[in-house]
Amino acid sequence: MEFVSGYRDEFLDFAALLFGWFHKFVAERGAVGASLEGRWRQLEAQIRRLPQDPALWVLHVLPNHSVGISLGQGSEPGPGPGLGATRLLGEEPPLHLRDLSPYVSFVSLEEGEEGEEEEEEEEEKENGEEGAGTEKKVEPEEDGELAHTSRESPQESNPPGEPEETEQEAGGGEDGCQEDRAEEETGPEKRKERRSEAAPLHLSCLLLVTDEHGTILGIDLLMDGVQESTGRGSGTENLVPRAYALLCHSMACPMGSGDPRKPRQLTVGDAQLHRELESLVPRLGVKLAKTPMRTWGPRPGFTFASLRARTCHVCHRHSFEVKLTPCPQCNAVLYCGEACLRADWRRCPDDVSHRFWCPRLAAFMERAGELATLPFTYTAEVTSETFNKEAFLASRGLTRGYWTQISMLIPGPGTPRHPQGSTPFLSLLLNGDPYQLLQGYGPALMPPVPLEPPRCLFGSWQDYYSWRGLSLDSPMAVLLTYPLTVYYVITHLVPQSFPELNIQNKQSLKIHVVEAGKEFDLVMVFWELLVLLPHVALELQFVGDGLPPESDQQHFTLQRDGPEVSVRPGSGVSARLSCGTKEKGGRRDLQIKVSARPYHLLQGPKPDLVIGFNSGFGLKDTWLSSLPRLQSLRVPAFFTESSEYGCVMDDQTMAVATGGGTSPPRPNPFRSPFRLRAADNCMPWYCNAFIFHLVYKPPQGSGVRTAPGPGAPAPTPAAPPAPARRRRGEKKPGRGTRRRK
Repeated sequence: MEFVSGYRDEFLDFAALLFGWFHKFVAERGAVGASLEGRWRQLEAQIRRLPQDPALWVLHVLPNHSVGISLGQGSEPGPGPGLGATRLLGEEPPLHLRDLSPYVSFVSLEEGEEGEEEEEEEEEKENGEEGAGTEKKVEPEEDGELAHTSRESPQESNPPGEPEETEQEAGGGEDGCQEDRAEEETGPEKRKERRSEAAPLHLSCLLLVTDEHGTILGIDLLMDGVQESTGRGSGTENLVPRAYALLCHSMACPMGSGDPRKPRQLTVGDAQLHRELESLVPRLGVKLAKTPMRTWGPRPGFTFASLRARTCHVCHRHSFEVKLTPCPQCNAVLYCGEACLRADWRRCPDDVSHRFWCPRLAAFMERAGELATLPFTYTAEVTSETFNKEAFLASRGLTRGYWTQISMLIPGPGTPRHPQGSTPFLSLLLNGDPYQLLQGYGPALMPPVPLEPPRCLFGSWQDYYSWRGLSLDSPMAVLLTYPLTVYYVITHLVPQSFPELNIQNKQSLKIHVVEAGKEFDLVMVFWELLVLLPHVALELQFVGDGLPPESDQQHFTLQRDGPEVSVRPGSGVSARLSCGTKEKGGRRDLQIKVSARPYHLLQGPKPDLVIGFNSGFGLKDTWLSSLPRLQSLRVPAFFTESSEYGCVMDDQTMAVATGGGTSPPRPNPFRSPFRLRAADNCMPWYCNAFIFHLVYKPPQGSGVRTAPGPGAPAPTPAAPPAPARRRRGEKKPGRGTRRRK
């Protein structure tokens, strides 16, 4: 698929932006050569002429003593960031954070330090005096390493260094790491090899420039090969030229949105660095605050803005590098210039070229207004192209519980989170508070369950919010889009498309949620189905190889017991959460099952219904096996997509995999109100925006023909079939009132 905006983890786009800007910063800082002094005088003069930003800017100094970066096979440190922009923005960019695990991972340096200390103590006991001599050799090595770090960070007030040094810093200092390890000739050879293989790269310090609203404007990474070179006291003077270079580049080429500008005032998060910059910052025409910043942010509501720089669809260069403009015909795809537009226009084969897609994308763009028509009080903000999701959530205190699954926030230590942690999912539910996971650890966002079940079928957020007693200012629709979509399929779409199933009169339903992802991370929101369908016993089976392996084959039940909903495993232990009211009718259960495997490998009884959320058939090879499996089962299968583009690609994949197709997509009235940020296009993307069902290829020899599409000519009638020969014993057809001849 050409566009992956609705399917890719936002944090990967964020990381690509950081590394892309850092790569450009390193290249320009190291390319000045002999014209060092003149280059920086020219840049300072240019910055003094820039317009002034009324917002306060902050230079954060973030030392790191505990986390290291381990590069796996296939990672090439090289110039620029360790991962490289090509891995994050290439032709086949990763879609999930877990896709990067073979190439990069984070390790604890504290554990490694303790292990090394234990090894050194054991070696001293074994080698006696020889070990003492070894200890004396280590001290000069550390000094040499610090001197090596000083050479990487220029001492002069003019920030840039030589290109070779810059490449070593940007590459994570692996050469320096190997050099230091080569000098360690103490101890057995096996121990030395083991330590060299396991030694992680160490990000000793992070320099970060932001404004007071949280927009990131620049970043610099101070990398060391090994942990011992992280002493902050030895590097304060080295930080001065690096920090000054970062400030200049952040003003001339800000990472976040906006034109080049200088701040009205600057504050620094380190007292010693603040004093060192007092004589340098005024050269830029910027006022330095009288005192350094004492806390992380100058405002209580400080948060990193989710507004990110966009990229060219062809060459992937960011908007801080080049000026991006949309295609003049469809206004959907962003390009950095005429060359990239022509290259995309003439791509081969023709059905992947922009010439083929341009009129279709123009039609997709016309649906932007319809998708943004929602009843909420915050609709204008959350459907805007410049929507800042992180600021929206932070301003409402939605920074914990299930809301961390919606944002780029990472839960702090001790916060229960599913599913990627080491705690088994069912144990997490039983030991934590499931209702708090739903509520977001804030005030009660969901009102008590109504006394009476719904008397009519809801077809819009307006109707559902009114019956449920929710204010239109509540953002719960962002979480409830998943259970409400299931409800809409059961009550509206299946009766319309498959009336012979009589699904509304069934007392129990088995539903498979295929290729489950984020919806399983939010599994507790599905208890709302018990409120909407109180007389139906539901079984939801989440299936997909992306589910956490420790959750495989787990089974638990959500039960409505009077005023409460309980979570019960097979052992009978329960965790309870209040609903605030007593139900009149009998108890109904919601069974939850988990199968961490591709759908075509699932064994078990046939379901009544299959549902998939934001499926993206063309992005995962397992769909080429799962779709034929669904074709053989021939059960109603409904899927949502985040854009019309995704629906078209799904139809093509279904045709390739099975010879069938998909129904025309329709807007989902229970789509998420949050507009998804797209990096290389301007199309409207919303979670669960459109919905369609699979149209299976008729069985061989069935004689069933697929219905012609809209506007298709009527098929030519075939010759009338010959009358069937009458079998022996069958009566002749009656002649009615006709006379005998």
